[in-house]
Amino acid sequence: MTRYDTVLRARRLVASGREQAGCVGVLDGRIAAVEPLQSDLQGERVVELGDDVVLLPGLVDAHVHVNEPGRTEWEGFASATRAAAAGGVTTILDMPLNSIPPTVDVAALEVKRKSALGQISVDVGFWGGAVPGNLGELTGLHAAGVFGVKCFLVHSGVEEFPPLRPDDLEDYLRVLRTVDGLLIVHAEDGDAIEQAPSVHSDDYRDFLSSRPRVAEDRAIGRVIDAARATGARAHVLHLSSSDALPLIAAARRDGVRITTETCPHYLTFAAEEIPAGATQFKCCPPIREAANREQLWQGLADSTIDCIVSDHSPCTPELKRLDLGDFAQAWGGISSLQLGLSDVWTEARRRGFSLPDVVRWMAERPAQLVGLQRKGRIEPGHDADFCVFAPDDGFVVDPATLFHRNPITPYAGRHLDGVVRSTWLRGLEVGGAGPADDRPRGDLLTRGEA
Repeated sequence: MTRYDTVLRARRLVASGREQAGCVGVLDGRIAAVEPLQSDLQGERVVELGDDVVLLPGLVDAHVHVNEPGRTEWEGFASATRAAAAGGVTTILDMPLNSIPPTVDVAALEVKRKSALGQISVDVGFWGGAVPGNLGELTGLHAAGVFGVKCFLVHSGVEEFPPLRPDDLEDYLRVLRTVDGLLIVHAEDGDAIEQAPSVHSDDYRDFLSSRPRVAEDRAIGRVIDAARATGARAHVLHLSSSDALPLIAAARRDGVRITTETCPHYLTFAAEEIPAGATQFKCCPPIREAANREQLWQGLADSTIDCIVSDHSPCTPELKRLDLGDFAQAWGGISSLQLGLSDVWTEARRRGFSLPDVVRWMAERPAQLVGLQRKGRIEPGHDADFCVFAPDDGFVVDPATLFHRNPITPYAGRHLDGVVRSTWLRGLEVGGAGPADDRPRGDLLTRGEA
């Protein structure tokens, strides 16, 4: 009889798309067996989980801005991955901008990888960047193991990562099509934003008017047209406009290879409720109205939206301009890496969704999207990445208790359901509510090998 390194016995676990009882055997960092609870699996260590917790696969957050090197005071690998582990996230993919240098060639990718070595608590992979002039770098980045490349169709917020012109999309997609690479797109139309009213007060409605839905919708239409023309894979980042859902659904019915994601803040907050000057809520594209939010939930229910990711995009406190309440000057980004699971579960259960739904959106589908073949599921052959989650516990968000480098979040003071009791990476505990083991245990991931 096989003797496993660890056996976890769970009266509640999410596997094969449903919640059930089961027994999981871990050997050499992988899941080697998933059996009924009554199975007599033997292990060097046996962990009996209580009735109040559910064993989930470790979450995969495919949209995180770590910012190291160059802007490590905004967020670094040590703080970001510790926050991820505390929130049940066992794999993150780091975005190619806000760090210096941006990850737009293989040399910059190596700088990123060296910066992360020895200080990551969870597994980390990397996106490359697509900017004007680096068309010839795309296949090299792909060969070096990035999970895809990101472009903007509007100013990115940093000068060293300029946007592509919409007319350039097909050229970049044709190159990526030769290697079946993935282009991920910040889809807002720069011309539509230039024509929109400017921000002239601390009223959130003014900021919302400055980033209209039509900017997203028009840009997404262009991404769809370019993907249709080239046959390449394209992914729309951080969808906030529900008006674009019919466009995406129709394109898929036509066979266009288009996917999309949304974020916890778009599923939680509503523009009507954001106070004047509350720049901690600023992000781009913006948080929209309550009716729009509910349509995004419907997009998840019918699978037009594939997954939920954080778009964790922190900055230093002064860049949020809370002193002025100035939405025009404030950095646009929300810190939520540690809170995503609890936040999404809080909102999902109110709408009648289940933990298997949340696992599908935050673990299975992100892993599938980026080709992480051993992540996102509790099944034999996968990495033994787990989140032990108490869905009926709750807490009030205190920014001082978060591991994000800077304690600014629009979730401050909000009551959330669900507490991460522990997080496991390849069969070893790396984070959660209990005593933290701060030894870094994460690996650097390469597309095709993870």
